[in-house]
Amino acid sequence: MEQRYAIGVYEAKQLNTQQIRENFLMENLMQDNTIQFVYTHYDRMMIGGAKPTAKLLTLETYPELRSEFFLERREIGIINVGGDGTVEADGTPYSVSKMDCVYVGKGVKNVSFASINAENPALFYLLSSPAHESHPTQLMKGHEASPVDLGSQATANQRTIYKYIYLQGIQSCQLVMGLTVLKEGSVWNTIPSHVHDRRMEAYFYFDVPEGQRVLHLMGQPQETRHLFVANHQAIVSPPWSIHSGCGTSNYAFIWGMAGENKDYGDMDPVSVPDLR
Repeated sequence: MEQRYAIGVYEAKQLNTQQIRENFLMENLMQDNTIQFVYTHYDRMMIGGAKPTAKLLTLETYPELRSEFFLERREIGIINVGGDGTVEADGTPYSVSKMDCVYVGKGVKNVSFASINAENPALFYLLSSPAHESHPTQLMKGHEASPVDLGSQATANQRTIYKYIYLQGIQSCQLVMGLTVLKEGSVWNTIPSHVHDRRMEAYFYFDVPEGQRVLHLMGQPQETRHLFVANHQAIVSPPWSIHSGCGTSNYAFIWGMAGENKDYGDMDPVSVPDLR
């Protein structure tokens, strides 16, 4: 597990491209037969990936958490972006296909991950936040995630949004989680942009074609910066930052948040002409 400390607005203005990448980009979350985590001090979110190929992977605690087991004081959202797999929580197995989500609440002691076919392994994206109350483990299939079509071909942002963990969906302590799939010919995400001072956000990009990239925009609305992001890489977005992007192809991304509330619509929009 890698730890990253929070950076404020004024400190971020001093960073060059490499330093921005080192602080906000996560490049290697999906590694064979390991569980990788980055612990960010923005709302103490943990952003990770599990890629079981030749063996079962077990979610262990870390010395830095000072806990007897990983979910002693945490909750976790899990979305599969690869082949078919299984998530087991305290002895109960859940079959998880691509774009299915499993939520596991505070107090669950044993969580493990497996792939059905090692040649086409499951790729589990993990998002964990602190929790002060327990909610039951729940599986939601992709087609059950209230898909909503938004945008238009004319503005190159025709997309489908899937909501899993939020006020009207899977119940959690403070975690919010879902994903967005851009249709062929569309490249812009989260336009118009927005910020939400009440919670941080993390983006995980997937289904980015080989050789293509997403130009992720971050920073204050009047002083934006950018990062080129590849497939299966993630961005941590501070509460003061926008989180928009434009790809050289269509793609998909998982979004997740933690902070003051679970209201999906709690955001402060920024009009396109006001961006700098």
